[in-house]
Amino acid sequence: MNRIKKTPLDLLNDIYSLAYWMTGSEDESRDLVNLTYRSANKETKESDLLRTFRKCYVERFGQYADFCIPDAPCTQQHHLLDSLKQWSADIKLSVLLSEISGLQHRQISEIVGKPVETIRLWLLCGRKLLVNDTMMKVSA
Repeated sequence: MNRIKKTPLDLLNDIYSLAYWMTGSEDESRDLVNLTYRSANKETKESDLLRTFRKCYVERFGQYADFCIPDAPCTQQHHLLDSLKQWSADIKLSVLLSEISGLQHRQISEIVGKPVETIRLWLLCGRKLLVNDTMMKVSA
């Protein structure tokens, strides 16, 4: 089945939905969408726009996590923290690209730059994590 190629304008609602699920804030979502679309034009491919979204999200917001880091962390600890933020954001983004944008595993793999097998594992685990996280927020 051939997938209809979408223009950046066609993707605006999906990108906003992704941004809202990733940030949890209307204001931050709007900022993230604006950052994503700054370099886009009507010729920008869907996968390129989604890669730009991923890059903007990680650079601007990362994945807020509470880690105990000493006052003077070494370079290796910074690298580990950055890797964990990237990993966490990529899992969440993979699930949302699948559920909101309806992308295939191969397409998600191309956007996040990981093997299809990794994406499949992330989707399995990530869906469970997002459901648990949502349930905890609802009950709080």
